[in-house]
Amino acid sequence: MKDSPFVEIITGNQKMLEMFQQINSISASRQPVLITGETGVGKELFAKAIHKSSHVKGLFVPINAAGLDENTFSDTLFGHVRGAFTGAEKERKGQCAKADNGTLFLDEIGDLSLSVQVKLLRLLQEGEYQPLGSDKTQKTNARILAATNADLWELQREGGFRNDLNYRLRTHHFNIPPLRERLDDIPLLVNHFLDEASLEFKKRPYATEDIFNLLKQYSFPGNIRELRSMVYNAVGNYQSGALSLDVFQSYINRQQQNEICFTELAIDANSPFSSFQTLPTIKQATEYLVIEAMKRANGNQTVAAKMLGISQPALSNRLKKMSVEK
Repeated sequence: MKDSPFVEIITGNQKMLEMFQQINSISASRQPVLITGETGVGKELFAKAIHKSSHVKGLFVPINAAGLDENTFSDTLFGHVRGAFTGAEKERKGQCAKADNGTLFLDEIGDLSLSVQVKLLRLLQEGEYQPLGSDKTQKTNARILAATNADLWELQREGGFRNDLNYRLRTHHFNIPPLRERLDDIPLLVNHFLDEASLEFKKRPYATEDIFNLLKQYSFPGNIRELRSMVYNAVGNYQSGALSLDVFQSYINRQQQNEICFTELAIDANSPFSSFQTLPTIKQATEYLVIEAMKRANGNQTVAAKMLGISQPALSNRLKKMSVEK
């Protein structure tokens, strides 16, 4: 149905349909919602569906927190008054004001610094915020939806995510299953993307059952986003008749070969501890990694955190603990 809140989510999977029912059941709620799931599963589409199901009059306002420093994110979210910082020649409303009576969607919530998390917690609890450079409190009744592909419990244990904010966000929680757990949706999704690509390329190929069966054997680390790219690539290479099975097979072979090469490299590589007579403790090994990463990053915590695969706030917290323990 065209007027359904879920019209943009292509699925017939039972788990997904049950989630739709849960979304409808909380449609009247103004409490925050946390949406988790791997990259490419469609978290923003779910956020839009939640917004539409609530029948609010205001806008759906998305913000991606990834890569934004504290001041930029705070300015984006809360706005600023004239003179708040160099170049702030006039007042600017933030996205909180824009989302009033609607929905504010915060993507990549796990990337937020601890200081911004404090401000977000106040926004969630009191519906209040202060624009940069102002001591006057503003109010908003925007509903907060947040999404992440990170493990917030792990971030919390590492000191990179506030426990009170974590619990507050989980008033309502939806974890979107990866594509490999909803393989029955592959024919629907392929045909949907085929329709889209056909309009763009002005071609009209079709997919065969062999293509569906092949795709159901693949793990899709990039989920639905990866499947869409595969279909568009196949349509771009299409000549006549059915889509080429070889195009899909070649892509999957390349991806699997990359995985094999990475695994072999990991197995064949000499362990950095192979020359140690006595193994370090987990704590010691972690400290060695942190120190080495900070050396290689020339003291830049953001760069070092990327090397270590953790957030910058988590690294900062770990460095503080190491300093105290010395």
